[in-house]
This record gives sequence, C-alpha cells and structure tokens, in this order.
Amino acid sequence: MSYSTADSLRHVTLDDVRGAQKMLTGVARVTAMEGSRHLSAQVGAPVHLKCENLQRTGSFKLRGAYVRIAGLLPEERAAGVVAASAGNHAQGVALASSLLGVHATVFMPKGAPLPKISATREYGAEVRLHGQVVDETLAAAQEYAAETGAVFIHPFDHPDVIAGQGTVGLEILDQCPEVGTIVVGIGGGGLAAGIAVAVKSLRPDVRIVGVQAAGAAAYPPSLAAGHPVTVQNPVTMADGIRVGRPGDVPFAIVEELVDEVRTVGEDQLSAALLLCLERAKLVVEPAGASPVAALLGDPGAFAGPVVAVLSGGNVDPVLMQRVLRHGMAAQGRYLAVRLRLTDRPGALATLLGVLSVVDANVLDVSHVRTDPRLGLAEAEVELHLETKGPAHCIEVGQALREAGYTVID
Repeated sequence: MSYSTADSLRHVTLDDVRGAQKMLTGVARVTAMEGSRHLSAQVGAPVHLKCENLQRTGSFKLRGAYVRIAGLLPEERAAGVVAASAGNHAQGVALASSLLGVHATVFMPKGAPLPKISATREYGAEVRLHGQVVDETLAAAQEYAAETGAVFIHPFDHPDVIAGQGTVGLEILDQCPEVGTIVVGIGGGGLAAGIAVAVKSLRPDVRIVGVQAAGAAAYPPSLAAGHPVTVQNPVTMADGIRVGRPGDVPFAIVEELVDEVRTVGEDQLSAALLLCLERAKLVVEPAGASPVAALLGDPGAFAGPVVAVLSGGNVDPVLMQRVLRHGMAAQGRYLAVRLRLTDRPGALATLLGVLSVVDANVLDVSHVRTDPRLGLAEAEVELHLETKGPAHCIEVGQALREAGYTVID
C-alpha cells in the first residue's frame, strides 16, 4: 500500500485495513479489552476499555508506522526514514524501522521527557534534539528529508498510517461484536479515521464519538468550516492529542464517518487518568484517558455497549505526579490552603491539632515569617492536605475559620 499525493483524500478502504492487519500479524499485539464496572454503572450500560496503552511501545502508533514503512519501495527504504515527535510516534517509528531493517532518524524537542528520548534510542533510532516545540522539530525533520532523501513518516496524515490504525477497529468488532458506541481521542485524526473506516464499513450502525482536549480542539471549528482550520497555540496536558490542525487525509474521513466530536477540560482529563489508575489498575497518559473523561463528563449520552479506546500509556513520571495531584484536587481529595496565624511558640502545633480533629491528612507545610505583607507578630502557613471529597473540603475550611484562623485561599 503506497500512495502518491495525487490519490484521493478518501482513499482508505476496508480492504486496506484488512491488508494492514495481515501485515501486522506477529508485529503488533492484539491488545486486551477490559470491562469497567465503575464506568458501566455511571453510563448505565456495559463499558469496555480497549487497552492500546499495553501495545508495544506503549501506544497504537506502532501500527500505522509499521504499515507505512513496510509499504516503501526498496530504494525508499535504502534512503532511510525520518520523523518528528515528542513521544509516541517517535517510539513507533523507531521500533517499526528496527524490525524492518530501515535506518530511522527521529527529531524530538529539546524539552521532550527523558524516558521517551531513551526509549526511542533503545528501539534503534538515531535521535536528534531540535527546537522547543513540535512545530520547530517538524520543520527540522522535513528539512532533513529534503536534504538527504529520507522518507518523512507523518504521524497521521497518510493513508497507510490510517489503515494501520484502523486495525484497532477490526479488533474492537471481534472482541465486542455487540458494540453500540466507540469513543476515541482525536489529535490529528489518524486513529479515529482508521477506526471509522473499519467499523462503519462493517457496522454502519455503530456510533463513533471523537474526543478532543478543549485547549487543543481543532476539529470542531474545522468541521464547522468544512476544511481543516488551524488552532493557534494549542494548550493541554494531553500532549498525545495536542495538534493544532487536522490532517487533510483523516479530516476527510472524520467529516464523513465520525458521528460527533466532543471536548473535555483539563480537570476531566486528570480525573479520568486517576480513575484508570485506581479502578482499572491501568497506567494511561492524559490523551489516552480522554474517552474516559468524555464518559465521566456526560455519561447519559452514550448508548451501550461502549468501547473507550485507551490510546497510550507513555506518561512521564513527573507529569504523572502533577496530573494525579490535579485529579485529586478536581475530585475534592486534595486541598491547598493558605492562612495567617499569630507567630508564637506552639502556634503551628495548635493548627495541626485542628486539622487532626477533622481528619485532614497533612502532606506538606510551608511556614513563612518574613514577608512585607505580614504584621510583626504574624506568620503565613501554606498547607497541602489530602481530603475525602468536596464535603470534607468544606468541613476543613469551616473548622479553620471557627478556630479563628484567617484563611486567605
């Protein structure tokens, strides 16, 4: 399967996806599908999690990258391939190239997480760090391709890539034949487009819902305009779907076959990641948790059985720590509060005693005595507390005020 730029943007068929599935036999795992009792109770129908976070390299990206590179002509393989990515696509291209005996050069931003850089190198790619953002990295990779003749492997805007990602859809139909709704995160659109081609060809009654982070939602305005629209400076913790413009090829498919595109906020993403970790025992990156975030945000909107595609699990430990804390705060299980007290011996111990009575667990204390805002006999304390939910947060605040403390925030 090799396409020229003259090919139709809609030129991805069920046969292409089935051909990709044969090509990926023994390469990509048929990932597990796990039921979620918690989400099923929320939605009022069976909910299953398609665990692409357990795929080789930690995401679905291996599927499309392998199919794209395997379809190159011998002279193209000899020239090598080049890609640009901050993480998942980089690792997918690296492993696919290694398996196929093709030299891969991967450009990554200088600020890319160290675990992702190390993994890309370990999979066999030559890593070059360039630029601070992916757009700069992408430009460098395309310049390298022009100079060397290496084939640029786009993360989503190519029919072969979309066909490879579509194999997820075939697996869903095999594992959950009665599926009513498939919910999948959307960045550039390759995964959603591939799943849509596979599923709608065989089961046109299945509803497909795409999910974007609200701060990087290029598809809603693009669908409204009828063509890809660029969103300037997309911002979200979900770097796997932080894409400013839909790809031309996947956009044409999404526009035709995807039933709806929803958006979710950062609080919803972090809460969904926390739920996957606590209830499903699955490590999922924010982009991979976006379908779960959509289910939590509007559980009555999805006809069951529902399959939520957990697209990846490559989350940097530092980001994981921040997101988990953010998710706990969103659920009222983490409270940060600043207050002022009289600076005298035993004052801090008295404060901690008040918190002990209301069963708030102190995680961190910052005690400031020297600040122009403070009176001569005042001190400011910032507390990070583990709490039991929104009602408990209110109880803690009331207890502090009733004890005579001035709560700043």
